Amino acid sequence: MNMKKRILALCMAGLMAVGVLAGCSNNGDGADNTGSPDPSQSQSQPADLSGSVTTLGSTSMDSVMNTLAEQFGLDNPGVTVSVEGGGSSAGVEAASNGTADIGLASRALKDEEKEQGLVETVLALDGIAIIVNADNGVADLTVEQIASIFTGEVTNWSELGGSDLEIACYGREAGSGTRDGFESITGTEDTCVLDQELTSTGAVIEAVRSNPNAIGYASLSAVEGQEGIKAITVGGVECSEATVLDGTYQIQRPFVLVTKEGVDLTPAAQAFFDWATSAAAADLIRSAGAVPVAE
Repeated sequence: MNMKKRILALCMAGLMAVGVLAGCSNNGDGADNTGSPDPSQSQSQPADLSGSVTTLGSTSMDSVMNTLAEQFGLDNPGVTVSVEGGGSSAGVEAASNGTADIGLASRALKDEEKEQGLVETVLALDGIAIIVNADNGVADLTVEQIASIFTGEVTNWSELGGSDLEIACYGREAGSGTRDGFESITGTEDTCVLDQELTSTGAVIEAVRSNPNAIGYASLSAVEGQEGIKAITVGGVECSEATVLDGTYQIQRPFVLVTKEGVDLTPAAQAFFDWATSAAAADLIRSAGAVPVAE
């Protein structure tokens, strides 16, 4: 009996040892699971973009910017991109003082503006179309002839092969990027003699449409498809995407996004900026009548 009891005791001790070892093994697995979580579960998914983005400035950029804003809003339902006018100078000022996320200027920044920490990013190129009434018989002018018209040196269409009609010149107000671009290219800064200064591209187009004597200038993106006016060729070259991109059309300027050095954009504004200046937005810019620079 003593021998049997001894054997039974040994068996019981063995079973207890196995249980203890199994328990230690299970506790070890549990510690590993809680101390080292699955890496895939520790990676947080990026949050959806939300908020508002304010762009402000050149009305010549309205068509392009509204097209981009609409598509970005569709792709990012939590973001609203607003496009406000006011002219290029207002856009530069808004970028400088922070009243807009992104300023809009239809001209290159001036040296003094860059010295203030402003940064230009060319979004697209735009031809400045020279427009006359659809009934005007003049179809082509040189840059020099255009300059002579707007400075008052030439005052009748008959001097240029047209009808005997006094020329009416329409242009943009001071501070307009379109005016700045037109005058800098034609060499007519501070010397233009205008019958009327107008505060938007659309107003210039309407004025030329309603006056058979008129001549004006407007963004290519705003002129295409308009009735009652026509864009004349300049030096024999039409104002088109191809001629603007290859540089053969002489009267052209950049569409610029203006930001301030050292000032971070909001996540939504940065995302919009990055997308708008990438090749992904090129076809949309082109559909709005401007020439994309990112391909």
